Amino acid sequence: MTTPLMDIADGTADQPGRLSWVGMEGIDLPLTLAGRPVQARAHAGVSLDAAEARGIHMSRLYLALEHLVDREITPGRLQEVLANFLDSHHGLSREAFLDLEGEAMLRRPALVSPLAGWKAYPFALRGRLGPDGFALRLSLEIGYSSTCPCSAGLARQLIQEQFDRDFEDETALDREAVRRWLGSEQGIVATPHSQRSRAHLELRLDDGGETLPLVEVVERAEASLGTALQTAVKRVDEQAFALANGQNLMFCEDAARRLDRALREQPGVAGFRLRVVHAESLHAHDAVARSQWNWPEADS
Repeated sequence: MTTPLMDIADGTADQPGRLSWVGMEGIDLPLTLAGRPVQARAHAGVSLDAAEARGIHMSRLYLALEHLVDREITPGRLQEVLANFLDSHHGLSREAFLDLEGEAMLRRPALVSPLAGWKAYPFALRGRLGPDGFALRLSLEIGYSSTCPCSAGLARQLIQEQFDRDFEDETALDREAVRRWLGSEQGIVATPHSQRSRAHLELRLDDGGETLPLVEVVERAEASLGTALQTAVKRVDEQAFALANGQNLMFCEDAARRLDRALREQPGVAGFRLRVVHAESLHAHDAVARSQWNWPEADS
């Protein structure tokens, strides 16, 4: 006769007390997001509200995550898993938590040529289910290029001064001579500095959304900035990128305001906070701007 295995977690705590979160972190999990496979990491937990209980049943949380494996992630599926967390800990827990982290792979077209390539967008999903209902947040990181308006103005001034020196003795300017000068290294004596920049977005998603607006947010944010980082390019694309940077001069304040406006108009987003970082090529430090809308004060 086989002796039943003991479940120590069903015992009584030596020092009773409630715990706000108990569970596991760093669980490897294959998911599907935007139609592409994602190697994600999951952090799963519940509150331990039964003060006398010694612990939770972590294996039940782990097994519930199977409902997500190799399936497109949707708000509904996340809510079902959280409900399973609570059902399997009836009498022990009132709140359930699930965080998923990974990189969404999106295929991005070149600016002019027919080329395209893949770009990774780090993301995090944070789901909560409790007495106040279901809440879901989506965090995204989006890379872009930013050209400093101040540097551009100073570069233009140097070009003007060089022009005055090079054509000082000219009484009547020759159009072709000026055109050749503009295309020479002597003519473009200074260039504005650009920096690889990043936008960190944290979004409160609407209740009842059927899909995650990840792709839509990426496209709206990149369109508002105008200078998203590229993948596969030809020279014609590189030239178009240079033109886009010249026509979208941005301080970090400008980038933050553009994203603020774009996210306020994004369907499915109930609130957000954002942070943009311009990793300057001029300074050893970064330029940073933040904004938020309809965000809980406790989390600010």
